[in-house]
Amino acid sequence: MILKYPSLLWLFLIFIPLIAWYVWKHRNSNPSLGISTVKAVEKLPLSWKVVAMHSIFALQLIAIGCLIVALCRPQTHDHMRTSRIEGTDIVLALDISGSMTAKDFEPSRFAAAKEVATKFVNLRNNDNMGLVVFAGESLSLMPLTNDRAALMNAIRGVEMGDLNDGTAIGDGLTSAINRIASGKAKSKSIILLTDGTNNAGDVPPSTAAQIAKQKGIKVYTIGVGTNGSIQVTDPYGFSTTTLETKIDEASLKQIASLTGGKYFRATDEKMLKDVFEEIDSLEKTVLDVDRFTLTDENFMPWILGALCAFSLALLMRYTVLRRIP
Repeated sequence: MILKYPSLLWLFLIFIPLIAWYVWKHRNSNPSLGISTVKAVEKLPLSWKVVAMHSIFALQLIAIGCLIVALCRPQTHDHMRTSRIEGTDIVLALDISGSMTAKDFEPSRFAAAKEVATKFVNLRNNDNMGLVVFAGESLSLMPLTNDRAALMNAIRGVEMGDLNDGTAIGDGLTSAINRIASGKAKSKSIILLTDGTNNAGDVPPSTAAQIAKQKGIKVYTIGVGTNGSIQVTDPYGFSTTTLETKIDEASLKQIASLTGGKYFRATDEKMLKDVFEEIDSLEKTVLDVDRFTLTDENFMPWILGALCAFSLALLMRYTVLRRIP
């Protein structure tokens, strides 16, 4: 908690004259009676009311103190600031076609890709990142954002069967290009992860690669899995079929080479992690980032404290500590 107007704490100096006045008043307000001896009453205990009478003044000081703190506007220290950071714009384009359920990765290609991609996002503190998924068609799930938690939740929430089956690499790459084009970073990169050959969609991968080259976007392509016969489970887990899969490495290499990126091959989860670690060294650029945090006012508890202290003082004065004129 911070105080918006801390200089108002100088108002606590008013306690000095108040306390001085209170001491002076009570020193000179006690009645006196001259008697020859006090032996008859000297052992009588001091009444608790005499001590409690001073508590009224203490409660009044507490009420005043609470009001002064409330006037200082105590707040949760939330604010907006602009900072300069090093970062880059990255869009992840993930293949979610049926062949990604293959078990040559543990527990599957799809699960391993999501896990590694999530960890990659978690390490990129200052980057603006987006998410595109594709199968027989493409879908842009997340715009460029610096909110890592939201992006990681989006990756974890991707499910098989969300799109028509197939492998539309060109469409997925085009959607990623459209998503990253609005980014302000000097360095723009797309990480395209797939385990198959383009067999669906409207845009050929070579055409999408030419567009990325024209816009100065690097494409890092990752071929996931092993070629050959694989066991594929349907999205709902009811049936298993055998498919022949083959990664179109020539096309993926061409995309990467044309755009200034790099092609990687990952046949197990460790290699996939190594790939993302290498991509982690992407070129960065300086970005201006506005960070806003909501301000919460915390003066109300102090107002309530003042009211409680003042009410208790009044209650004691006119009940148990009431004076007879």
